[in-house]
Amino acid sequence: MEKVRIDKWLWAARFYKTRSLAKSAIESGKVHIDGQKSKPSRMLELGLMLNIRQGDTTKTVEVIALSEQRRGAPEAQLLYQETEQSVELREKASAKRSAFYGSTPMSVRPNKKQRRQIHRFNNIND
Repeated sequence: MEKVRIDKWLWAARFYKTRSLAKSAIESGKVHIDGQKSKPSRMLELGLMLNIRQGDTTKTVEVIALSEQRRGAPEAQLLYQETEQSVELREKASAKRSAFYGSTPMSVRPNKKQRRQIHRFNNIND
C-alpha cells in the first residue's frame, strides 16, 4: 500500500471514532498536512507531518505506516510517531490546566444540608 486517503488513515489510527468525524475535522481546518489545509480525499504518503487539533490539545505526528483498516489501539499507534516537541507542549499545557483547576473536581454538588444553607443565605440577601 503506497497511498491512503487522509480521512481513512485518521480513522484507522484512532484519532477519530468515525470517518465522518475525521472528514468534518479535516474540512473545518483542524488537520493540516505539512502546514497546509487539505481535503478529506487527499492521499497520504509515508513521512508526511500532520498537525491534529483535538479539543485543547494539538498533536504533531509523522506518518510511519499506512492502513485503511481500523484495528486495536496498540496496532494503531504503530501507524504514527508523535514528535518530541509535540509531547513536551502537550505535557506543559496539561500541567498548566491542572495547576489552574487543581486536582479536585470543580463542580461537586452540595448535599441537602448545604443546599438549605445556600437557600437561607440567598433569601436573607434578597
